[in-house]
Amino acid sequence: MEGKNIQTATIGGGCFWCTEAVFQEVKGVKTVISGYSGGTVPGKPTYREICSGLTGHAEVIQLTFDANVVSFEEILIMFMATHDPTTLNRQGADVGTQYRSVIFYHTEEQRTIAEAVLQQMADYYEEPIVTEVTALEPFYEAEAEHQDYYRSNPQQGYCSYVITPKLTKLRQLFGEKLK
Repeated sequence: MEGKNIQTATIGGGCFWCTEAVFQEVKGVKTVISGYSGGTVPGKPTYREICSGLTGHAEVIQLTFDANVVSFEEILIMFMATHDPTTLNRQGADVGTQYRSVIFYHTEEQRTIAEAVLQQMADYYEEPIVTEVTALEPFYEAEAEHQDYYRSNPQQGYCSYVITPKLTKLRQLFGEKLK
């Protein structure tokens, strides 16, 4: 395992606070940035605009990771296991296209891996997987108050009710892969 093999992934599985908190715990993940991608409105959108559902953007995270420590495939398996990829444009009480399940691939290799993971994971769900697999569109970093949200606000209601159980599930399923 010589040197580092730093790669980038961009995924969305509902509220970016949840997805960010999950991947901040994974060994080999170097950075996790909450943001927006996949919209039709030009220019950098704001959180308020995203929440309207009118821009077409999804709440996503963009992470860098050392593929010598954790593979893109492993990241996608963790992603699929820590959100519901069978609900179209929603995660729990969060409803709208901004909360869709999406994998924005950076390379053709990532596209191939993403499609294979979705096929492999299909048997684990009673309903069909609706996760989009699409080429990366411009990524816009979210406002500062949305970065490190769970770490900064673990006692906030949404965090304790929605994110903490996701992290518990993550530890149960992937404990050896966590920091």
